[in-house]
Parts: sequence; structure tokens; C-alpha cells
Amino acid sequence: MNSDDALEDDRGEDEFLDEPPIPDPGVCLALASAFLAGEWDPPAMGRRGKRALGDRRHWITHLARTVRHRFPDKPADRPREVARFIAACPQIIEVAGDPRRPLRVVRWIAAPVEMVAARFPVPIVHDVPALAGWLGVTVEHLDWFADRWSWEAGVRDERLRHYHRAWIRKPDGSGRLLEAPKRELKDLQRMVLHGILDRIPAHPAAHGFTPGRSALTGARLHAGREVVLRLDLESFFTAVSAGRVYGIFRTAGYPEPVAHRLAGLCTTTTPARVRRQAPPAPSADAVGRRRRMLDGLAVAHLPQGSPTSPALANLAALRLDRRLAGLASRFGATYTRYADDLTLSGGRTLLDRAGMIVHLVEEIAAEEGFRLNDAKTRLRSRAQRQLVTGLVVNEGPRLRRSEYDRLRAVLHDAAVHGPQAANRQGHPDFQAHLQGRIAWAATTPARTEKLQRAFAAIRW
Repeated sequence: MNSDDALEDDRGEDEFLDEPPIPDPGVCLALASAFLAGEWDPPAMGRRGKRALGDRRHWITHLARTVRHRFPDKPADRPREVARFIAACPQIIEVAGDPRRPLRVVRWIAAPVEMVAARFPVPIVHDVPALAGWLGVTVEHLDWFADRWSWEAGVRDERLRHYHRAWIRKPDGSGRLLEAPKRELKDLQRMVLHGILDRIPAHPAAHGFTPGRSALTGARLHAGREVVLRLDLESFFTAVSAGRVYGIFRTAGYPEPVAHRLAGLCTTTTPARVRRQAPPAPSADAVGRRRRMLDGLAVAHLPQGSPTSPALANLAALRLDRRLAGLASRFGATYTRYADDLTLSGGRTLLDRAGMIVHLVEEIAAEEGFRLNDAKTRLRSRAQRQLVTGLVVNEGPRLRRSEYDRLRAVLHDAAVHGPQAANRQGHPDFQAHLQGRIAWAATTPARTEKLQRAFAAIRW
């Protein structure tokens, strides 16, 4: 070993020896619970903390003062955030490394969790038992459906899984994974959708899966424009992680334990066996997209096929919509989003600066946790056919005749052979899918009436 190597080794050892000890997370959570279990006053907090650890030293009261200074108002909805703050405080770090007096929990002093504030008119749910009661299940059933112990991805018995999963081929040859919740979980998700998520507004630019808006309302905003720029988000649902879903429920006002259970109800981790069944990439350009999709499926994400996923994806994209609407305004353009389809339309400026605008959209999307699918970026002038969510918008939104005929054929097939036979792409809620397609195709009264008559002839 030369002298430089020895110097590097010595420096590394010194740095290792100087590293502060890491406090036990269980001790930090016990202190947080004890502090929150009564009067939010440092002396009273300190007394409860000393009882929890069986430690009469004054550092606990000093720690309580630091916590009280950081959280002037009692944060009864976020004990884990308080615990994380405690773990970084110098008072506990100084004593955590003393082998003569190891810190341990001798008494758990439980603190009631409360819903401190609700930003939207959502149900008031203070704690996990209250959430279970609101959903009409026991706490044990709630934890099971929320996959609290992460069994969904590893259990072998298909009957114990909460989702039916199937790969379908997209028109470009790539695969899309449908993850449809089984009946009991689907019922719980629908309660969350209609009881909570429907009461949290999406951005005005979002026209998909939003009451009062549709593909048609979004397309109308781009009709008759000189230039239409269309972009696509890659693996839209899969890109929304359980952590982001948890953040949505926390923003709605729910306490940490309640938000964790709600996020668990609405997300899933795809088993490795299912991921291995993914169709191969149809081209060399698609290899990276396939890999990123499978990486996203390997962690908890929004399942495509769940009733709550569209609304949660819209809320996860709120900052994206806000920033892209602002970007469009800078260039005199209009912005809308329908699920993963992004559209900007405007005048000559949009055409002249299209390259720069696409680059800015790509940067903003990345900063907000999304990624553009470059293969689907399209720029169309008025001299070309301009499509927005499948509708031609050169003059006014209208459905291509081929798409209208295809939809009529599906409706006729469902009426003659039954909806199960007609559902060749395996849509988890085929009835709702057809209703959405009819709403999308309703560009003229005559066509709407014909399609609705064909739908009414189906026996569900």
C-alpha cells in the first residue's frame, strides 16, 4: 500500500468514527406519541416522554422544547413526521450513542390521531378505526385490503390476491397491463372515489375522468387553430407511486395512518410472475419504455383498471397541468390534458418555437415525475388533419367515419353476442368503457342518438 492509499484509508476511518449515531426509530416514534398524548407544553411533554423511556434526564424536556418550537400548533395528524424530526434533533443524537444507557421504550403512551384540517369537503375521518367504520369493514379487513403487510406481490395462491391481471396488446404492438380489482376491493375503491376523490377538484385543463368534461370538451378548445401540438405521457398510471397517492390524501387533510391505508387501498405492486409475462418490445426504440414500465410495476403504483386510478392520476398531475397551462399562456396557446394525452394549440408562434416548447414540456414533465413518449409527439398545421383525442378539429370537433363505424360495430357485436364476447380487449368495466366511448363520439345529435339506441339494445 502506498502513502496515498494509507492516507485515504485513515481519512475514511476517521470519518466513519465521527459519524453521529442513528437514534432508534421505535424510540423516536414512542417519544412522538408521548409528546402528542396530552397538553402541548414542553414541561408536560417532557414528563410524558420520560415515562415512555423510563429516563429521568432533562434532555427529554429540552427535546420537547425543540419539537414545540418546530411545531407551534400540535400536529395531531402527523406523528411519523414528528418522529422523523426527533430523530434529527441534537438532544437525542447526543445520548443515542451511549452504550452505558441505551435508549429503550418501557411504556407506550398512545396519542389519539386527529384530522386537523380538511381543505376540501371530504368526510371527516380521524383515525384508522373511523376509516374502517366509514368503509363498513373491520380494521383487520381494512389492513388486508390495503395490503399493509405487502403480501399481494408474493402470495402464490391466486385466490388470496386482490387483482385480476392480464396483458393486452396495444396497436403499436407493445403491452398494457390491466389490473382489475376483485369485487370486494373494487367496492371499497368506489366508496373512496365517490366519497372522497370526487370532492377534490382537478385542474381545469384536465378533461379526462372529470365530471362535466370529456374528450369532446377538450377537443373543442383546439378547434380551428393554426397549429396543434400533441404529446403523450409514458406509462401514465404506472408513473404515479404509492408515495404520491399518500401525499394526495394527506393534502386532503387526512392523518398519516388514514392516508397510508387509503393509499394502500388504491395502489398495488405487480407480482414478478406477471411482469415476466409482459410482451416483448415491438422495436428497438421501445425497449427502454418497456423496461421503465416494468420497473414501475415492481413497486406500488396506480393500477390501470381500478376505479380510483383515473381520479388519482388527475390529482397527481395537478402541478404538471398548472405549469403547462402557464407555459402555453406564455406563447399565446391553449393547453388541455386527457389522461396521458397533452395538447397545445395556437398560432404561428407555436409552430416557430415548437422545438423549444417540446423541450420545455419534457423538462417540466420530468420535474413532476412523468416522462414524455417521444414516439407520439405530433405537430400539425391547418393544412394537415389535426387530431385531438381521436377527434378531427380542423374546423369543429368531429369523429372520423372509420372510428364511428368501428364503435357501432362493437355495440352491435355486444347486442348480438353479449358484452363478454364483444369485450376483446378485456376492459374491466366494459359497460362504463362503452358509455365513455359514446360520450367521446357524441359530436352530432344524430350520431349520438344512433349510438345510444345501439347501447340500449345490449343485455348486461
